[in-house]
Amino acid sequence: MARLPPVLGTDDLPLAELCAARIDGELFMIDEGWAPVDEPDLPSVRAAAAALRVPRRLIIERLSAAWVHGALDVPPRIAQFCVPLHERVAVVTGPRTSVREVVIDQVDVVELGGARCTTPSRTAFDLLRDTTLDDSFAELVVARLLDAHAGSGDAVRERFAAAHRLPHLALARARFARTHPRETAPPTPASDQPSLTR
Repeated sequence: MARLPPVLGTDDLPLAELCAARIDGELFMIDEGWAPVDEPDLPSVRAAAAALRVPRRLIIERLSAAWVHGALDVPPRIAQFCVPLHERVAVVTGPRTSVREVVIDQVDVVELGGARCTTPSRTAFDLLRDTTLDDSFAELVVARLLDAHAGSGDAVRERFAAAHRLPHLALARARFARTHPRETAPPTPASDQPSLTR
């Protein structure tokens, strides 16, 4: 008999059976999926649950990735995914799903639970640049993300050093400086600094 995956969806069992198992205390809901009650709350389980919404080729990103990596206690209401510009993926639409095309390197992606997710450092960098988020919320999530993943703060700092002409870099630098007040803020390139007037 084939072993069931750690996170179940309606492709695995009928909805009525999943709901009955939840009522019986055998399963619990995790995002859009169901998992056995003894399944540990791991990033791989969260990633598998988030991936039930979309084709497996999409990459979990931003707030959804922050939830997968443990920086949020509950998944965001609108699940966030991205697709590399060079990959051809059919249009994905859904009332609780957001998909955007991005430039992303393979080193920015990690596989968890059979799903692709942005790394903690790429996730933090994307959240710092996200203008749809309130500053204090973005900073809180990024701080939790970087605290939980050693070395990710240094990786974000390296991203700032290499970033040129990306939108919202000044906002991202300010947020990062407030997230890490004891550290020196990432250097601002000369092109971003206002010219001196006399």
